[in-house]
Parts: sequence; C-alpha cells; structure tokens
Amino acid sequence: MTPSSDQSVGEPALLLSSFAHRQNQFWLAGSILAVSVLMPVLIAPHAGRSLTDWVVVLPAYAAAVLVIELVTSTFLFALFYVQRSRAILILAAGYLFSGALVAPWVVTFPGIFSSLGIEESIQSAAAFAALKRLGFPLFILAYAVLPDVQLARRLVASWIVVAVVSVLAVIAIACWLVLGDWSSLRLSNAFMRDALTPGLLWRLIPALAIALYLAGIVALAARRRTILDLWLVVVLGTLLIEIIQISYLGAGVRMSLGWWAGRLYGLVSASIVLVVMLAETIAVYARLARATIAERRARQNRLTAMEALSATIAHEVNQPLGSMVTNANAGLRWLANPQPELDEAKAAMHRIVEEGHRANKVVSGIRTMFMKGTRERTPLDLNLLIEQVVKQSAVAARLGHGAVTLDLDCQAPFVIGNAIQLQQVVANLIDNAIEAMRAVPARQRRLRIATTGREHGEVVVSIEDEGPGLDPATLDRIFEPFFTTKPDGMGMGLMFCRSAIEAHGGRLWTSTNEPKGAVFSFSLPTSPQPDPAPEENE
Repeated sequence: MTPSSDQSVGEPALLLSSFAHRQNQFWLAGSILAVSVLMPVLIAPHAGRSLTDWVVVLPAYAAAVLVIELVTSTFLFALFYVQRSRAILILAAGYLFSGALVAPWVVTFPGIFSSLGIEESIQSAAAFAALKRLGFPLFILAYAVLPDVQLARRLVASWIVVAVVSVLAVIAIACWLVLGDWSSLRLSNAFMRDALTPGLLWRLIPALAIALYLAGIVALAARRRTILDLWLVVVLGTLLIEIIQISYLGAGVRMSLGWWAGRLYGLVSASIVLVVMLAETIAVYARLARATIAERRARQNRLTAMEALSATIAHEVNQPLGSMVTNANAGLRWLANPQPELDEAKAAMHRIVEEGHRANKVVSGIRTMFMKGTRERTPLDLNLLIEQVVKQSAVAARLGHGAVTLDLDCQAPFVIGNAIQLQQVVANLIDNAIEAMRAVPARQRRLRIATTGREHGEVVVSIEDEGPGLDPATLDRIFEPFFTTKPDGMGMGLMFCRSAIEAHGGRLWTSTNEPKGAVFSFSLPTSPQPDPAPEENE
C-alpha cells in the first residue's frame, strides 16, 4: 500500500471522489443548508404537539432509509472497487452500518409490529438509535481524518468482503447484547422512562451526537477536496438539524411534531449522497457520450476526407490516362501500317510521356492541396494557362463541328497560384461544359472561355456552354462531394474545383447563360505583374 495524493496515479479522472467541487455546487449546498434551518424556526412553536396517530407511517420511513442507505453503500463499494481508496471503503462501511441498524430499530420500536407477535422493547429501540447516531459520524470522521491510501488492486474484492462481514458482525454482536435475556436494558429506564419520554442516559446521546457531527463538519471543511466532501458536510448538517428537532425542539418526546420533522431530515440526509452520485454519474455518462459522438464524427470526417482524396485523384488522373491510352492506340496503328510511320509513332510516344508527367503533376497538386504547410505558388498568366489547357485537351476536336471561342483579356494582371491545380480546375470545367453539350447537335455546340481583369484586384475566368443548363432542384448540391448528375460520374470534379479555388483565396460560382446553357466562373486575387527583362545593349 502506498500513500495516494488527492488523485492517485492511474486513478480515473471521472470519479465523484476525484472531482473538485464547482462553485455552483458550493452555492447549491449552502442554499440547501440555509433552507433546512428555516423549518425548525417555523415549527418551533408547535414542535411539542403530539402526532401519535402517524405511527403507521414509521415502517415505510424505516424501509425507505434502509433501502437508500444500502444502495448508497453499494455505490460506494463499487466506487472503491474502481478507485481502491481506503477512505471510500470506510465511508461505504459507514453507510452499510447506518442502514443495517434501521432494521433492528424499527422491529423493536414500540407499537409497530406487536400485532405480528414480534417482541418489542422501549429500551432496545433507543439503544439501536443511539448506536446509529454515534456510529455513523465516527465513520465519516475516520473518512475525513485518516490518511488515505490506495489499496492493492489484487486485494480489492477481499477488502470489500472484510468490510461487509465486519460491519454485519458488529451489528450482530450489538443485537445480541441489546436483546439478550441478561441485558440490563430491559430492567432499567436508562434510555426511556416510558414509550414516549426519554430517560437520563438518552439525554446524553444528542449532546455526543452533536459534538461528533460538528467535528465531522470541521474535518470535512478543512479537507474540502472533492464533491463528495462537500455533500457529506450537507449530510452532517441535516443530521445536526434532525437531532436538534428530535431531542430539543420536540422536548425529546416521541411522536411529536418536532420528532416527525426530525425524521424527515433523517430521510433527506440519507438520500443526499445517493442523489449526488446518481446526478454526477449521469453527468459523466453525458460527457462521455458527447465525447464519443465527437470522436466518431471526427473519425467519419477523416474517412470522408480520405474517400474524397482518393476519389479526387481517380477523377483527375482519368484525363491524362485516357489521353495516354488514345496516343498509345494511335502509335500502334502507325506501327501496324504496311509501311510503319515511325515519325508519327514516335510523336505518339512523346505525347504518352508528356501525359505521364502530367498525371504525376496532377497527383502532386492534389496531394499538396490536402496537406498543411507551404504550397508552391508562383505568379501566373491565366491567359497562357488557359491556352495550354485548351491545346492539351484538344477542345476543338472534342466539340466536333462546334466552335470554341477564347475571349482573353490581354490586360488581365497575373495571379499567384499553383499552376497544376489551376490547370486541373480549368480542364475540369471545360470537360463538364463539353459533356453538357453532348446532347446538342454538333454544329450548335458553342464554348466560350473568357478572362476579365477587374478594378478591385481580381481576375475572373468564365466558361460558358450552350447545353441544357443546370437543374434548379440540384443547383445547391452540385459542389457537394460524391454528388453527380452523370450516369458514370464520381461527383468529385466540382468539389475539387471549389476547394482549389478557395485555397487560392478566390471563389467559384454558377449562373445561367442566355438564352440557354450554363456559366461557371471563378475569381482569383491578382499579383503584381513581373517586370520585363531589361533589353541587352546592342
């Protein structure tokens, strides 16, 4: 066994006995004690009023206290099993001791079970009550004062068995002593003179109990480490008010209004720790549930990001791979001629190599977009970049007999960006426009690509088609990942475009092309245009 600090190494941080009490709980506990003091003040003028007819309620009261304190003891033993704190073990034994004594007290209480043939004793009931009142605060004092240690894990179950057996053995011995035939309690009026009036010895019990309650409150207040300590102060405070009402405000007379008011405080006192433990357990479970949900959501977001990344790579690499297959087939046809066209085949091979490098750059560009850190960005001429994409994509050939128009603003300033990513954005938007016009007769296909430099420091690129246009019902979803209106689409192209443009500090949007078709536009912030190289002196 090794001494433990306020929170032992390896101790779960979500235990009631490990939580430092919060300010709101401090004020709640103080408010409960303040309200508890008001009742004795209000009933003081009528505290001696006799209510002997209420004796039938006493078994129900005793059953409630018995169940509550035994359940509290069970919770505390379970807490000890997890935490292995000797202080918690002592407190659990205290609640077991207090709860178990309720049974012999109520059984021997005069006028309760006499009709069932159970022998009753005025002195016996008072003796069990005295044992309960003096024994329970001693357990709390031991909890608060004794140095806490963390018991060995392998002996936890054994300690619980020892504590339970010891408490029950002490109660059994007490029952034997109090109920034994030789007991002098039956022959004297030391505790009670009659069924309602206490004797001389009983008048000393409240004073001793009050002293023990006050000592426990002082010890817990000095310790005051956890929520459990705070609410044990409330427990002792309500027990203090109970004994004052029963023994002093009610003149020590059983079945008086003060006596019954004290019993009410006893029931409240027995319930406090159980209610707090249940409330804190529910709060802990709620926090754990929220943490679990947040963790699952984060894991799902990571999985979605991975799916988006893999789908984006597949989507973007399909273009250069398709071009490589086309050039490879062309090269094979040139070689299969009766007189192989080696120059044409060689050119096809060069194009395959170029497309392979392009695919590598596409993957690198996508990877950098999804990574934190520095991304390679340089001043770019968007007009030149668009011309390169149109040439590489063979836009005119793919339009058939349609027309492609480049309306590029020669005065448009440079932008800062990643060339590979912006090429993929333009290529994706062009591919989408061509795909949208497949249902249109070839001679009616019109594709216009325009750039415009604006005064407030941005360049706008517009790609206009004359296809069927965008469906208003799905217009707000077209940029979502995995959403597509194409039968064989992956739903990643527009998501990638928006992500890339927004990563460059721009924005991407759609509009209607009059009289028909759609327009996809994006803007990028400008950068100072590089100075031309100085001319060499002739």
